[in-house]
Amino acid sequence: MPENIVILTGAGLSAESGLGTFRDKDGLWTQYDLEEVATPEGFARNPTLVQDFYNARRANCRAATPNAAHHALARLARDYPGTVTLVTQNIDDMLERALRDASCTSDVIHMHGELARALCNACGHRWDAPAEMHADDPCPACGRAATRPDVVWFGEIPYHMEAIDTALSRATLFAAIGTSGEVYPAAGFVQIAREMGAHTVELNLDPSANVHIFDETRPGPATQTVPAWVNALLA
Repeated sequence: MPENIVILTGAGLSAESGLGTFRDKDGLWTQYDLEEVATPEGFARNPTLVQDFYNARRANCRAATPNAAHHALARLARDYPGTVTLVTQNIDDMLERALRDASCTSDVIHMHGELARALCNACGHRWDAPAEMHADDPCPACGRAATRPDVVWFGEIPYHMEAIDTALSRATLFAAIGTSGEVYPAAGFVQIAREMGAHTVELNLDPSANVHIFDETRPGPATQTVPAWVNALLA
């Protein structure tokens, strides 16, 4: 019988596309103090610095392309006879691009928001972000100069938690790909899935902080482990 698969992806999925993780030496994140560019307080202190930081990340994302792991997950979402729910901590659009390339209409649940979207701090309106955002950009709905990237910063509540909880409650197979196992609530998903009776597997370059919780581990680069795992599921 086909599984109900829930897949959680983290920065390691997109690392081989040139989108760095938090811990990459000399990566984009290491050049900034995260308290200044990834918290509401940092944005309040210096919105120009924060906008410049995300403008650089947006440019980096536009120049990147989906890798073999993204394409494998898109193929799984398109061809698997059961349910495949894609949940990502990433704010890039690599999975969406891979899904389009595969002519797959599945959605991606972005629990930490999206680089390609903008949010008004004043009225809550959301819209497609331009290539560059600036501290004095007016909101297209209310006109206030309170626009920010529509991403979840440290100290904020992740998006779509109800939908994720529902998917986890129905999962028979849970996979975490390229995640550190250190950022909650995502780090707790494996335990929820296990308690619901799901088989759990980690695919990661290095063992995560909670690797001991998983039933199965597949170490190695995502571009190697993910296609092999998908091929086995589709065989």
